[in-house]
Amino acid sequence: MTTQSPEPFTVPDHVPRELILPVQVAEGDDFLAAPYAYMARLHETCPPVFYRLSPQMGGTWTLIKHADAMFMLRHPERFSTRNATPFPRDPANPFKFLPLESDPPEHRKYRNIVDPVFSPQGVARLEGRIAQRANDLIDRFIGRGGCEFGAEFGRPLPVSIFLELMGLPQEMIDTFVKWAVDLLHSNDRAVMAQTMKHITDYLKEAIAQKQRTPDDGVVSRIAHAAPGGVPLTAQEIFGFVMFLFIAGLDTVFATLNNVWLWLARNPERRQEILSRPDDLNAIVEELLRVHAVTFSGRTVEQDVEIRGVKMKKGDRINAILPACNFDPEVFPDPTRVDFDRPRKPILAFAQGVHSCMGAHLARLEVKVSLREWLRRIPQFALAQGARIVYRPGGVVGPETLSLVW
Repeated sequence: MTTQSPEPFTVPDHVPRELILPVQVAEGDDFLAAPYAYMARLHETCPPVFYRLSPQMGGTWTLIKHADAMFMLRHPERFSTRNATPFPRDPANPFKFLPLESDPPEHRKYRNIVDPVFSPQGVARLEGRIAQRANDLIDRFIGRGGCEFGAEFGRPLPVSIFLELMGLPQEMIDTFVKWAVDLLHSNDRAVMAQTMKHITDYLKEAIAQKQRTPDDGVVSRIAHAAPGGVPLTAQEIFGFVMFLFIAGLDTVFATLNNVWLWLARNPERRQEILSRPDDLNAIVEELLRVHAVTFSGRTVEQDVEIRGVKMKKGDRINAILPACNFDPEVFPDPTRVDFDRPRKPILAFAQGVHSCMGAHLARLEVKVSLREWLRRIPQFALAQGARIVYRPGGVVGPETLSLVW
């Protein structure tokens, strides 16, 4: 491992040199070999706050404690989401990823547009359709005695539901997935830029079509929104749709792959889940705690001090959310999956005003998938010789997962 960024970067003078650590979260051989074990060990090998150099973000303050992440996430006046994403953008079209890259009070006007769709009540209406989709997918491979879980269930289930909500065509699913993978898991800036162009060209035409022919989907809802009677600008509409498009294609897929890998390796815990149908919500919450898949980046808006470490306005800061979910001060014996843990807020979906809009949908998709899969395929294992490979990027999950039964 190395402390050097592949691009020239000057560490600010106020950063203590002893806090610059060779931690390679989201990239590096040690991380990719076993990312969750790597992130759990950070509590033993690193101070609570340190500084790392990343190929994507340059120099970044890094948080691994649950309380510190909560502090960052719940104080947008001190930690802004402007420029929160590393994706390349055309300088001639300087849009913001909305609502993520907007701070209060502006943030709320964007959330209000889609909250009815992604609220607990809005999501609850989808349970039957999710269950039907899950069973339709299982029907295709249950008789074969095995499947490539990610390709045949883990990705098509959440992505098809997401495309239905967005009002985008199901027949484009393979193309959309390729774009998501190239954007989220490539460290090649040229590949990312080309992929952004493909997505941009497609979404601009999709938005124009929804403006001509409205429907009930989220893209149309955004395209015709007028919060406070003021229509969104073209850049606001595009940035909003672009953010949802990227966010909706990879996170639940990665979560399902992680959970099913754990299930395949822990057959006795599958039986425990089957024996506790009334506890499924708590079971899902614990599985989400130990399989969080993303990180949360911010920009320091005003000079601030965390655990004696001084940060300056303009510094980058990032909470390693999976590591925060392994904080032993909050979750004793943190790597143990305990379905009876006392309920405490997990950081799988961040917290505060910028908490994930799709959290309720993700929880429901994991819950329904567990219920329907284990009802029909209670016994399964990793295929002999299956290799578990993680790719670099901002979403953590095995690339493929071959199962047999």
